Amino acid sequence: MEYGRDGRRDRGDRDRGQEKEKEFIEKLVKLNRTAKVVKGGRRFSFSALSVVGDRKGNVGYGFGKANDVSEAIRKSIEKAKRKMIKLPVKNGTIPHEIQGIFKASKVFLKPACSGTGIIAGGPVRAIMEAGGVTDVLSKSIGASSQYNVVKATFDGINRMMDARALSRARGKPIKEMWG
Repeated sequence: MEYGRDGRRDRGDRDRGQEKEKEFIEKLVKLNRTAKVVKGGRRFSFSALSVVGDRKGNVGYGFGKANDVSEAIRKSIEKAKRKMIKLPVKNGTIPHEIQGIFKASKVFLKPACSGTGIIAGGPVRAIMEAGGVTDVLSKSIGASSQYNVVKATFDGINRMMDARALSRARGKPIKEMWG
């Protein structure tokens, strides 16, 4: 049995839980405050849009609402962890060009050679960094609502094929496509 500095038995499970929390990168994309006018004054509530990823190709987004800022952020991060999807990453970039659409927002994603960096706006940059993409070109066209841009980006990611599926579709070996 191991004992801590205070003489009590050390519980190793607490440390393991903290390591699991640190494996995800959490980015707050948008925090919004709304006011409801009531008889006694104004009631404020908050909504948060967050992106969560493990920098290994898994990424998700979540939207949470609460009367407290920290509670709204916590809810959005929990939802993001539940709705994680696979982002195909090869050599730090995406396998092919794709366009994601959600309502009036369109997001174009294009692979880039190494050293280019993430050429993207706020919401798309957060998603790509959380997903582990280091080189990508993007352009957001249409409505610039951050909620819609995030959903359009995830629409593109959902329709993206990984390297194996793409090489099979084109009838070429992976070596020839990726160099």
